[in-house]
This record gives sequence, C-alpha cells and structure tokens, in this order.
Amino acid sequence: MTQKLGLALGSGAARGWSHIGVLQGLAERGIKPDVVAGASIGALVAAAYASDQLAVLEKWVLSLTRMDVFSLLDARFRGGVMHGGKIMNAIADELGDHQIEDLEIAYGAVATDLVTGREIWLREGSVLDAVRASCGLPGLFAPTRQNDRWLLDGGLVNPVPVSVCYAMGAENVIAVNLNSHMANKRQSFVDSLEENEEEKKELKRFEKLASVVTSLFSSRDTEPGIFDVVNASINIMQERITRSRMAGEPPFVEIAPDVADIQLMDFHRAQENIDAGKAAVDDVADKLEDLKQLIP
Repeated sequence: MTQKLGLALGSGAARGWSHIGVLQGLAERGIKPDVVAGASIGALVAAAYASDQLAVLEKWVLSLTRMDVFSLLDARFRGGVMHGGKIMNAIADELGDHQIEDLEIAYGAVATDLVTGREIWLREGSVLDAVRASCGLPGLFAPTRQNDRWLLDGGLVNPVPVSVCYAMGAENVIAVNLNSHMANKRQSFVDSLEENEEEKKELKRFEKLASVVTSLFSSRDTEPGIFDVVNASINIMQERITRSRMAGEPPFVEIAPDVADIQLMDFHRAQENIDAGKAAVDDVADKLEDLKQLIP
C-alpha cells in the first residue's frame, strides 16, 4: 500500500535557496511529494514547486547579484526596516500568482499572529499573500495584515512545518532543516561587504539604504549590531523550537543542508545554496531508498 508523502521546507532567509537543490535531488531519485508546506523562505520555494514554477524560480535566483538584492529592498521604519513590496512585486513578475485551492499539489504556509503568538496556517487564497505573510522576519520586514490579523514570519512558531504536512494528509514527511549547522557561527553582513571593493563602489547607488542596513550589523571584531543580535537570536530560537517539535512529530527523513556560512541577506549566493541542498540529499540516500518502498 502506497502512502502520501509530505515535504516540509524550513525557514532560513537566504539559506532557503538550498531548498531548490533538495527538490532537484529528490526528483533525480524519483521522489515527488504530494504535499508541501513551508515557513518563511520555505513557503516561497514550496509555492514555486506546488505551482510548477521551480525552474523559473531557480533561473531568477541564479541571476541575482548583491546589487539586485539591494535594489529590491524598500526602506522604512514602521514595523520593520523593509516594507517588502518591491521584492514581492519582483516575485510576482517571475512566478505570477495563483490561488492555493487551484494548485495541483497541496500547499500550506505558516505565519505567526503578532498579537496572540498563535501559529496560523494559510491554506487558501492568494499564494503570494501567503508567502509574504510567512516571510515577515521580525525587525527586517514589516508584518502584513490579513483577515484583521497582523502576521509575522512563520519560522517564529514552526520553523520546519512537519505538523502541517501531517495535517494535510501526509503519512510520511521529509523535513528540510536549515538551522541544524548554525551553532557557533557568528555571521557578519559587514565583513562580506568589506571583502569586495567593486561592490562597495556599486553600493554608492544605494548609499542611503546601504548605510542604514550596515549600521544595524557589525563586523566580527566589534560589538554585535542590532541585526546581528536579532539574527543570532532567531537562529537559536528556531533551532530549539525545531528540535522540540520534530521530537513530538518526527519526520521519516530529515535533510540538513550545510549552509551555515550563508548570511541573512546573501540571496545572491544561490548556486552555493543549491549545491548544498543536493549534497544534503546525497547524505541521506539510504533513508530515501527506505522511504521509496512506502510511496508511489
């Protein structure tokens, strides 16, 4: 008897492009999920997969430079440093929008209610609205309002939404955890900028925004900046929550790409991420062979 397979794609900001590599690695082994759920960046990649747009997303992210990333950031200081409208418009231009109910593959995104702290599952309506709600990283992107609720990043309450996959009917779940290699890694946005003189010159095009963003980070040799603290705190919190939740609702297989050196805003490093995702699939090849005995 075959069983329905779920795939839970975890949160992790720019590290999330590794989900593309994971999906490619699974496809090469003939493994196709029937249900996908995601938190934060995982919600975006899951949406691309569920709408048969993964190749389109891959082509776009591989084309991104650091300057492209900066050009998509719309600065503000109410609820978050970035509004998020420009990047969502860019995603809409690439992927279009769909209704969740119309997707051929069952899809769910996770968000967090700002007022109550409750976990919100987004299972109907606009795919892009669900993705934006799930990607509201505190302090960086402003929360979004849906159905009289202010919604924040889903990674705050369910970083790797295995439970959502089970609730949508999956009997077995593959979990992709982007936070398992984060221990003892202090990341620095500023250090990576200082290593590239050409990019520093190009940043003059975005001088005001760049000065705002870099002032909130620090280099490794100085006192941590605001976002260094926020980013590290969220990583610690998500790793602990993930460990606890997966102990209660364990996946059949956990895939853990080693992307600890990818920083919060390194969306221009897609190829490294994708390669790490594929390598992580290879690491669990034996377990995946066992899983294939249970699925179509």
